Amino acid sequence: MKKYILLVYLISQFSYGQAFRGFSNEFLNLGVDAAAFGMGKAVVASTNDVNSIYWNPAGLVNIEDYQGALMHAEYFQGIGKYDYASFAKPINKESVFAVALIRFGVDDILNTTELIDNQGNINYDNISLFSAADYAFNVAYARKLPLKGLDVGINGKIVHRKIGDFASSWGFGLDAALQFQTKSEWKFGLMLRDITTTFNAWSIDQEEYDKIKNAIPGENQEAPETLELTKPKAQFGVAKSFYFFRDFKLITEVDLNMRFTETNDILSTSFISIDPAIGFQIDYINMVYLRAGVNNFQNFVEIDGSSSTSLEPNFGVGFRYKGIQIDYALANIGGASGTLFSNIFSVKVDFSYFR
Repeated sequence: MKKYILLVYLISQFSYGQAFRGFSNEFLNLGVDAAAFGMGKAVVASTNDVNSIYWNPAGLVNIEDYQGALMHAEYFQGIGKYDYASFAKPINKESVFAVALIRFGVDDILNTTELIDNQGNINYDNISLFSAADYAFNVAYARKLPLKGLDVGINGKIVHRKIGDFASSWGFGLDAALQFQTKSEWKFGLMLRDITTTFNAWSIDQEEYDKIKNAIPGENQEAPETLELTKPKAQFGVAKSFYFFRDFKLITEVDLNMRFTETNDILSTSFISIDPAIGFQIDYINMVYLRAGVNNFQNFVEIDGSSSTSLEPNFGVGFRYKGIQIDYALANIGGASGTLFSNIFSVKVDFSYFR
């Protein structure tokens, strides 16, 4: 299984030359925070805590004191490890600063490039282990504007990707966002990702590359191009809060996730593809949370020529007590295979409760 994942990973990184990518740095599109996953990732308009650094940095302005968050998730039956940590602090009453670190990695992959020597002899002592890991370090700034209810944010990210000793890359990009809230508690959010066409500049170890150059006859004969550009993406969301039975609050949100390329999304053209997401959250006295959401609406063409549509439901729960919030989500239910799901855990700490 790990060998298969490695093969797919290498092909995905090195199969193309210098060009815009419809799909690049995809680990940055997975999302963060179990609470957001539970709502089907439909949080661009309603996000208002330290995790806004990922979803919409404009939402950071709602933070009144230090906040920190951690998340852990596993993919491919535990083979892929996904971790996230963030911290935010107000600068003054109008602005907030935040940082975050994301890592997605597959560790302990068997390196069998030297398993068989030039004489055809097998030597298992030549097998070593390596990791294929992606990292992103984010720095965000958010500020309230003079127009009441309108907030803006910007997020700079440094991306580092490493595939053992075979290759590594460094990249940089910017995201920009805004949120607007009306007096009647309608909320609107816009997140523009990779507005600078985030790039990855790859460095390939020629000696290691030569070891795999002829592993598949006729493949990998020439070293790939080393500059990769990521197309911008956009997310637009609308949210509304409702109060009922005195102590209960309902948040509903609908997001439109847009890529400027043709995909299998339910709404797709040669110029833009749109994948909607719908999320709900009910909380009791801001202490107990129940969440549900639907996202990843995809069209598929079957072998017999017929078409079908798939979607992914998500569920989540959370509990908050004296500034500590613990969330869980069962997300990515279904997937393309019909059996994929992820257990996601996160914790958030609001230091204002301890002062």
